[in-house]
Order: sequence, then structure tokens, then C-alpha cells
Amino acid sequence: MFSPDQENISTSSTKVPVKYGELIVLGYNGSLPNGDRGRRKSRFALFKRPKSSGVKPSTVHVACTPQAAKAISNKDQHSISYTLSRVQTVVVEYTQDSNTDMFQIGRSTESPIDFVVTDTVPGSQSNSDTQSVQSTISRFACRIMCQRTPPYTARIYAAGFDSSKNIFLGEKAAKWKTSDGQMDGLTTNGVLVMHPRHGFTEDSKPGVWREISVCGNVFTLRETRSAQQRGKMVDNETQELVDGSLIDLCGATLLWRTAEGLSRTPTVKHLEALRQELNAARPQCPVGFNTLAFPSMRRKDIVDEKQPWVYLNCGHVHGYHNWGNRDAERDGREGRERECPMCRARGPYVPLWLGCEAGFYLDAAPPTHAFSPCGHVCSEKTAAYWSQIPLPHGTHTFHAACPFCAQQLSGEQGYIRLIFQGPVD
Repeated sequence: MFSPDQENISTSSTKVPVKYGELIVLGYNGSLPNGDRGRRKSRFALFKRPKSSGVKPSTVHVACTPQAAKAISNKDQHSISYTLSRVQTVVVEYTQDSNTDMFQIGRSTESPIDFVVTDTVPGSQSNSDTQSVQSTISRFACRIMCQRTPPYTARIYAAGFDSSKNIFLGEKAAKWKTSDGQMDGLTTNGVLVMHPRHGFTEDSKPGVWREISVCGNVFTLRETRSAQQRGKMVDNETQELVDGSLIDLCGATLLWRTAEGLSRTPTVKHLEALRQELNAARPQCPVGFNTLAFPSMRRKDIVDEKQPWVYLNCGHVHGYHNWGNRDAERDGREGRERECPMCRARGPYVPLWLGCEAGFYLDAAPPTHAFSPCGHVCSEKTAAYWSQIPLPHGTHTFHAACPFCAQQLSGEQGYIRLIFQGPVD
């Protein structure tokens, strides 16, 4: 994230800035529905800053009144205020840390926020879905500290500093004194993190969701998202992000990819080559015998006449046709239940879309499987992995969802193998 004058520094010299990693918002297939703009986009790259921006805790003050606490928290110095009661507030001052860079994420568009994240509406791939829901994402949700020297470790903390460089935990927020006399606390809706087991590779397995505190300690989940009672501290786990870590801000989930991990991930160019390869095999509709083709990645939300469609219960791929549409006659619209002409299996019939966000792929294998019920297509390993991940939903439920559109998965597995018919000639 560079300001224009810093950008010139990095491009005018031959040195390429060090990339720590990228954050990718789940539910978007390569870009936001209305296009990526400024600090509001579907993925955000964290680069080493020209000058360190990290902070670390220093002096602790115990103030008798909130007014005294305000006086202590100097606008030019970062601080965290913990209101214990009407008569007592603890203020922890933070000083510059030359070894780290700080990046802040939240819903606020104020300047301290590097990456502006709004609530993800499942399945809202089209421009018509505008933000109408009351947001549950905190204005200053979390901060990530990246080590400026190799191995460039990234650590996550709940809450971000506001425009007056303050984090303020009110009376109602869960907070406590730690065994070594320091203060710590949780934010209202919490910041949850899940680290995958075996990295973000073909062998990946989902990990366990944990909550991260303001000081970066790890806890088991609270009973509900904003319960007053904190979970148990998990001593043997850290807040270090690994390739494939998921960060949930209660309204949006972000995937962390390290620079090294991204170098092993298929590129958009590779996905485009796979799309062309699929189309070059000239798959046909077994009913209309017309050749099918996946639309180009730029046209990823307009149904094309050559678009492949699939019966989600059996995986047979067709072109669009009206065969077996029994419900439509009954209620005068497109029926969800359709009968496959190949095998008579009944179920939803949906258009297929290529998953274009390369960062969600676990491998570079061909797109052979589709998520159900949305029809987003990707490799088998990618589909299998995401279908096993319970993503936080609301304040106390979890469900598996398609990473490309955030729709809750349905069916036995949540995805299906596609069965294409080759050309007859």
C-alpha cells in the first residue's frame, strides 16, 4: 500500500519492493462486483514499507478517571485504553518498532485503514446487490504486523488504531489482567483465525478456529460471537499467520497467502490456458449436439448461449435446454428441480462458471469439479478442501461455502465431478 510519492521511490529505483503476502476476501471471483477501487478491493498485497510503521507496547499508566486517561493518550502516540470501571482506566502506550510494518484492516475508510473490507453478501456476484445490511465488521477490525527481515513473519492482533492512534476497549468489552500484570482484551464480535494443517497444499486439512486477542494471544472460541466470557487460552498456538490461514472478521473472511505460497499457485494466465484447453476439447450438449464453451474470464457473470450447464445431482454437462422442466409449467418460472435426459436423476440445473480467483486454488490441476449449488468450477483438490471448511456464519453457526461466491454448499459433498460429452464426429 503506497502513497503516490512512495510509489515513485520504489519504481524509479530498480529494487522491487519485498512482498510479505496477500489477503484475499472470500466470496469474490477475482474482483468486487462493482470493480476494485483504491483501498476497497477483493485482494490486497502487503509490501515492505519504505520506512517501518510497526509499534510495540511500552509504558503502562493506571488512570483514575476516563478524563485523565484521555489526557494520557497523546494524539501523536499509539495507545490502547482499557476501561475497567467508571473510576479506573488502564492506558498502555505503544512506541515505534523499527523491526516491523503494521497493516490495518476494517470497515472504516479513515486513513489508518490500509484495506477497507465490507460485509460479503453470499452469491452477490452481480452489481445489483448493494450493501443494505447493518455491518457486523468492526470499523477498526484487526492489524497485521510483518517482520521487516526474512522470514518476514506476519502476526495478527484484534483491533486497529483509529485516527487518533487509539484503541479503546469500553466497559462492556471482555478484558483482563494477564499473569505478568499486562492488560489484554477481545473486540465485540472478535477476530477468529484458522491455520490449515500441512500448509496450503494438495495435502491441506482444515485446522481449528481460534480467537485472537488485542495483544495477539490465542483463545478457544467464546460461546457466541460477542459473549462477555472469553474462551480458554491456548498456550501452544501462536498468532503467526501461515500460508492458507483464514481470518474471520464477522461479516467477511480473508485468506492469507504468503509470497512464497503464491509463487507456487496457478496464475490467472494458467487458469486461462486451462479454460482454453477445456474449450479446445469441444465438449458437446448430449441433447442439442451444440458445442459448449466456457466464457472468457472477463464475462464471468453474464450467461452466454454456449455456456455449459450441469445437473447437480449427477454431474452431466449440457447446453441450456428446456428438457424435463416439470416445475416450470406448474409455477410459471424456471424450475429448480430438473430431470437429466442422460440418467433421469432429478435435481438443480445451473450454469457453470470458472473459478477465476487463482489464490483459492490448492493446485494447478484442470477444472473438473463444480461446487453445488452455485456451479463454480475448479480442480478436484480445491473443491474437496473448501467443502470441508466450516466458515463462521452469523454469531454462532458455521457452514461450508464456495470460496468464489460465499454461497453455502449443498448436497452430500458440496461439490460434484463434471461429466462432459466429447464431440460426436
